[in-house]
Amino acid sequence: MAKTNYKRFQGSQNLRLRLLLSTLSSTPILIDDIRSNETIPGLRPHEISLLRLIEKVCDDCHVEINETGTKLKYKPGIIMGGKFLTHNCGLSRSIGYFLEPLLVLGLFGKKPLSIRLKGITNDSKDTSIDTFRSTTLNILKRFGVPSEGLELKIENRGVPPLGGGEVVLSVPIVHSSLTAVNWVDEGMVKRIRGVSFSTRVSSQFENTIIHAARGIFNRLIPDVHIFTDHKSGAQAGNSPGFGISLVAETTSGCYISVDTAVSYPRRDETDEIEDEEKRNVKPPEDVGIEIASALLNEIEQGGVVDSTHQGLLFLLCALCPQDVSKIRVGKLFPYGTEALRLIKDFLNVQFAIKPDPSTGTVILKCVGSGLKNLSRKLS
Repeated sequence: MAKTNYKRFQGSQNLRLRLLLSTLSSTPILIDDIRSNETIPGLRPHEISLLRLIEKVCDDCHVEINETGTKLKYKPGIIMGGKFLTHNCGLSRSIGYFLEPLLVLGLFGKKPLSIRLKGITNDSKDTSIDTFRSTTLNILKRFGVPSEGLELKIENRGVPPLGGGEVVLSVPIVHSSLTAVNWVDEGMVKRIRGVSFSTRVSSQFENTIIHAARGIFNRLIPDVHIFTDHKSGAQAGNSPGFGISLVAETTSGCYISVDTAVSYPRRDETDEIEDEEKRNVKPPEDVGIEIASALLNEIEQGGVVDSTHQGLLFLLCALCPQDVSKIRVGKLFPYGTEALRLIKDFLNVQFAIKPDPSTGTVILKCVGSGLKNLSRKLS
């Protein structure tokens, strides 16, 4: 039996990216010292949940974790995709944490992917499902992913700590490979769109956030429309909360987005504690002002995507045919930089990075790895 050669890594950082690139490039990996010096060592519940999710969409992949959870061996299998799959993402991270790797894996599956994900839909840590729907899916379309069959349906919303959200993700397969892009013109902002939501609190929270955000935008741009999405009953999940997702659309077809959510901590036995917790929650007016300012900050950075989408943009360019892709981003963020390093490790794709001093942006070029969808059925 042939000995498996594992690519070795240390530590817990960028586990998602490592697993995703390992699967796409069919490279087995071994990760040591996963939080070995921390009070609670080893893999966290959301990381184990991600491994289980990958096992659901792939066939014949092998996961081995030691007793303390500080060492992981992962041998990738064949990406299958499939319909009517279900996965409970748990409550330690939101569904957004699982969506990014799932979207990319789905493109290179044997069959189109359709999966129901349960858990937290909106929190302050991970990209919200609204941003995935308004921005991330549009970025995929730039690379030749067909619109038909690419969909994210929000059935129930759920905020921390108790979640209760449900979404259904559909991803079509790429029939041969992605399309290389020349995407350096970020254009001018022509309109701002958004969705404000509330669950198990008054719908007045949404109106207050929108009013505060519009107060900033209306001085700069006339075309601002923020929708409301007030959920009640089972659709509102299990915890009270509210939040907003905003996206700036530009004249050249770029989507720059930000989002946030506010939720109330777990209720205790006494009402006094609950009242104190409510006082500590950020008021909706402040949330509206902060999120509007955050969007303006992202627009000011320049680039064709916002800072949270840098890693995905680089990955898609690296997966393109052996053709030159050229893109412009604002300041490189740590996640984007780490993505560039891991892409070089796994796919042997190196980006040429050239700062553009006149705009404060960065232009990156690469020749794609030419990854083809070898899993798909040949007709």
